[in-house]
Amino acid sequence: MFYYISGKLAMLDPVFAVVDAGGVGYKLTISLTTYSFLSAKGTEKDNVTLYTHMAVREDGVELYGFYSDEELEAFKLLITVSGVGPKAAVSILSQMTPRDLSMAICSENSKAIAKANGVGPKTAARIVLELKDKLSKAPIGGSDDGFDAITAVSSSAAFSNKLSDAQDALMALGYTRNEAQSVLKTIDAEKYELDDIIRIALKKIMK
Repeated sequence: MFYYISGKLAMLDPVFAVVDAGGVGYKLTISLTTYSFLSAKGTEKDNVTLYTHMAVREDGVELYGFYSDEELEAFKLLITVSGVGPKAAVSILSQMTPRDLSMAICSENSKAIAKANGVGPKTAARIVLELKDKLSKAPIGGSDDGFDAITAVSSSAAFSNKLSDAQDALMALGYTRNEAQSVLKTIDAEKYELDDIIRIALKKIMK
């Protein structure tokens, strides 16, 4: 029904946003990734655009909002998987960006997906099983974003294990996912231990 909603950001919470569009306040459930994007974009009352999905249930209707059409596309893909509902999909997208998700699926890294709250190993494995072929043929965001299955596998391998743990540590210290990923991509994980990677990353961020 709605593809996107544009208007002033009336309220912002880690789990929802309210967008005032034409005098109507639309409450949208959001991921932490979208929350981070909106927080970085500015303060409340700024104009924003959120791509939307409407979930109709027996007990009501719920709107979900996403910072990009790629995140919306990832959400729609996730809810096609057996046993994955809107809440689980949002939880996964709170843990990782659409690109991270694509990398994890194409490299069969179900452990990364299972880190999301409420998503167990079996569900994560099912996501990889059911979506890997789809993403190898049609990556999230299409070919315009320069992403393909081969890049996904190689990038995921380079950013796994120690770098993934280092990213979690940096985010725990208050840095955003984008900040952590940007600086960690400049560090050769094979040359250093985890503690060294975190220390080097902090030095780079604070320059």
